[in-house]
Amino acid sequence: MAARTKATARGRSAPDTTGPKLLVLSGPNLDRLGRREPEIYGSTTLAQIHERLAAEAKSRGARVECRQSNHEGALIDWIGSAEDEGFSAILFNPGAFTHTSYALYDAVKGCRLPTIELHLSNPDARESFRRRSRIAPACLGRIAGFGANSYSLALDAALRHLAGAGSGASNRKGARVTSP
Repeated sequence: MAARTKATARGRSAPDTTGPKLLVLSGPNLDRLGRREPEIYGSTTLAQIHERLAAEAKSRGARVECRQSNHEGALIDWIGSAEDEGFSAILFNPGAFTHTSYALYDAVKGCRLPTIELHLSNPDARESFRRRSRIAPACLGRIAGFGANSYSLALDAALRHLAGAGSGASNRKGARVTSP
């Protein structure tokens, strides 16, 4: 049986080639937001997060394309083709793959685009197995613990990084914003 992949693109009314285009990837089980453990992840759905993010990006002269998959291979394929598809950066919520996937680490490391790891909850405040990210060392930075706002904060960080990238700004990896 072929793997099923969900991909949603929001906020693309007319092609705009003037601002940066960001790829927003969400991993396993994030399609269940709003229903899955709302005490941890909140009641906002992924579709609502994507709609809000598209509006925020548009107001800042940027575009986002949002995709979600429960399948590691689809995420790897999307990361690998992101630069060829004209994306400037990646916002990535790898879900539980954060803690297990060296393949996603390799994909992020090899893609050459600034990538920000993000999480709705704060993995450092949860079970011990969630406290190690296999992806983070390949990312520009990590934002976690701010619920649905983690996506907005990641968008802001990526756009600020891209705006400074041409003016000698550091490409240093490892920045981190995490709620208490």
